[in-house]
Amino acid sequence: MTPERRSRITSVLNHRQPDLTVIMENVQDPHNIAAVMRTCDAVGIQEIFVLNTTIGKYDYFGIRSSSTASKWVTVRQYDNVDECMKAVKERYYKVYATHLGESAKSMYELDMAQPVALLFGNERKGVSEEALKHCDGNFIIPQVGMIKSLNISVACAVTLYEAFRQRQQIGYYNGTARLPQEQWNTLSESWGMTPEESAAETNE
Repeated sequence: MTPERRSRITSVLNHRQPDLTVIMENVQDPHNIAAVMRTCDAVGIQEIFVLNTTIGKYDYFGIRSSSTASKWVTVRQYDNVDECMKAVKERYYKVYATHLGESAKSMYELDMAQPVALLFGNERKGVSEEALKHCDGNFIIPQVGMIKSLNISVACAVTLYEAFRQRQQIGYYNGTARLPQEQWNTLSESWGMTPEESAAETNE
């Protein structure tokens, strides 16, 4: 592995956010999922959750939209809401859904520097009532246009970059690794580093 490649992998892993994730529920178009994956990679999210209770698990995601992001992001697929949410809540403190309800807050009112999972629903029906029962709150993206909705991949990108902004302000992207050491090593080796190279990077 070239020094440049090794440096790039190290930088990416040192910016990964182990306490920020996205859940996509019953998203029909795999290209939408792929576009979300690309944004997740861009803001340092390592794992995402894909929940499908109406269709089977995906065997692939749209390569063009993801620009091979699927190689760098860990996708956890579920077909049961309770099981998915249980797994999410074992790792993340709060779950917030994009849902227009009476108690919905503006995206800008959320504390996304805390361990948080962001839930996005089906392109037409949104988040299911079953999934909403597991959420700690709902949020909306402020809009002033005639059309009061955004494509899921756009909505996710807007929200994640607000999370990026909040986390950047408190130093979560300062280059100090936040991933657990074992996960850092496992990922670096799966991305092409040797165990010796991985150990050298973490000891520098």
